Amino acid sequence: MLKVIIILLFISFYLPANSSPKEKIISQMKLTNNLSFNFIQTINDKSEDGKCIIEYPKKIFCDYINPNKKNLVSNGKSLVIKTSNKGSYYRYPLNKTPLEFLLDKEYLISKIEELEPRDIDNKYLNFKIFENNNEINIFFDKKDLNLIGWQTEDIYQNLSITFISSIKKNQEIDGNIFKLPENN
Repeated sequence: MLKVIIILLFISFYLPANSSPKEKIISQMKLTNNLSFNFIQTINDKSEDGKCIIEYPKKIFCDYINPNKKNLVSNGKSLVIKTSNKGSYYRYPLNKTPLEFLLDKEYLISKIEELEPRDIDNKYLNFKIFENNNEINIFFDKKDLNLIGWQTEDIYQNLSITFISSIKKNQEIDGNIFKLPENN
């Protein structure tokens, strides 16, 4: 509890009252080492949900709530999508996916510094990033300036929209969750 109070005091001093929303988003991101959240992901009108943990830089672990018991994990270099009930998995170089950019906090901060946010329905702030033939839209809640999701194209050129909720920052994380399965 004391740790939370110290962090909140630090944030209140670190974020001047007259900072722009963009500056506050950047300040919050700089203080974030990891995120835990629930998600709903929609690809081509098919939705899946689950829980994820992101650890900067470039690590993610997601547990999908579905009959296939799908997991997605990145160790910072490779991305593996695994179905537990079949035991099979697919491995991709992380740098061939938009997650390469979404999981890189320093990259996101540098891009946000260059861009002006777009106000959407007076509820969300959106930053549109173009990188290596990828269009990445990142959305923040206008009230609390927390990340609430992103929109990209997946590796098969399908539109992928991810909405996140129940966000927790800087939690204790077991680093073993980012270990990939051995190559067959």
